[in-house]
Amino acid sequence: VPPPVAPSEPVIRKIAQVLATGEPTVMILGGNALTEAGLAAAWDLAQATGCELRTPTQVPRMARGRGRPAVDRIPYSVDSAVKSLARFRNVILVGATAPVAFFAYPGKPSLVAAPDASYHVLATPAEDAVAGINGVRTSFPDSNNWVRTDLSRKEKAVLTQLFSPEAFGHALASVLPEQAIVVEEAVTSGRELFPPTFEAAPHDWLQITGGSIGHGFPCATGAAVASPDRKVVCLQADGGGMYSLQALWTQARCNLDVVNVVFANRRYKILEGELKAVGAQPGPASGELFDLSRPNLDWVKLAEGMGVEAKRVDDLVAFADVFRAACARKGPFLIELVIT
Repeated sequence: VPPPVAPSEPVIRKIAQVLATGEPTVMILGGNALTEAGLAAAWDLAQATGCELRTPTQVPRMARGRGRPAVDRIPYSVDSAVKSLARFRNVILVGATAPVAFFAYPGKPSLVAAPDASYHVLATPAEDAVAGINGVRTSFPDSNNWVRTDLSRKEKAVLTQLFSPEAFGHALASVLPEQAIVVEEAVTSGRELFPPTFEAAPHDWLQITGGSIGHGFPCATGAAVASPDRKVVCLQADGGGMYSLQALWTQARCNLDVVNVVFANRRYKILEGELKAVGAQPGPASGELFDLSRPNLDWVKLAEGMGVEAKRVDDLVAFADVFRAACARKGPFLIELVIT
C-alpha cells in the first residue's frame, strides 16, 4: 500500500488564509492527525492561531493521556453537538469528514455545525493529515517557535462509590496502566469518558466508527494479539457484549492480556434513548424488547464458562480495587460492573 499523499500547496495556503482571518474556527481531526505527532502539531497550530480542536464523535484510534493534548469529541447527542459547534464560522476537516448526526432525527439537522459555517478540507481521510498540519504551521512562525507548556491538568477528582459515566471516567483514570490500549463500546455509559481521562496514563483509545453492536470484545481480542506487550482494557456494554461473547473464549485459549469491564445496566439503554429521540414514546412492548432481565445476565458465570476469571462489583471503589488486581496479573479477566 503506498503511503498517503500530502495535501497540495494551494490547499495548504488556502487553509493558512482561513486561519489568518481570526474568525472562530474549529479543526476536526481524524486519521493520522489523532496520533501523538498529529495531535502535537495540531495543538501547536491551535495555540498560534486561536482555532479550537475537536475529534469526530467516534475515533478509530487516538493517542490520549498525560502529556498529550486534551482534545474532546463532538458530542453524540444532536442538540449537544449543535450547541458545541454553534459559534464556529469555519470548519476545517483534517483527515475527517463533515460532522453529521449518527441518525436522522425528525426536525433536527443532519449536519451539526452552524448552518452558515464554511467547510474547508485540509486533508481527506486518504491523505497525510500530519503533513498537511505541518505545512500550514510554516505560515505561522509562532507555531514553530512556541514552547509547549505543561499539558497536565492538575485537578484530582474524589473517587466516589456511586456510578455515573463521569465518575467512572475518573475512577478509570486513576488506575489505568501506562501505555494501555482502551477499546470502548460502553455506549451510553461511555458518553462522558473523554474529559475525565485526559489525565490518565498515556494510552491509545479505540472505538468503532459505524454502528455494529458487539465490537468491543473482538476488537480488544485483536488488539491483544497485535500488541502482546501492552495491557488491553475493554469497556463493553452488556447488550452489545452478548453479540460477541465467544471472543472471551479466544482470550482464554490464547491467554490474552485483556481486562474486560462489562457495564451491566441490564437493558438496551441506547435503544430506549434513540426511540425517544425520534419522537416516539416507549411503551410496554418496547420496554419488554429492551429489557435484559428475567433472568439477569450473569456475566461472572458467562465469563467463567468461557474460561475467563471474573468478579462482580457494584460500586466504583470496589471496581478500582478489582481493576488494579486484574492489571497486576497476566491473562484475561472480566469485571461485571452492576450499574442498575
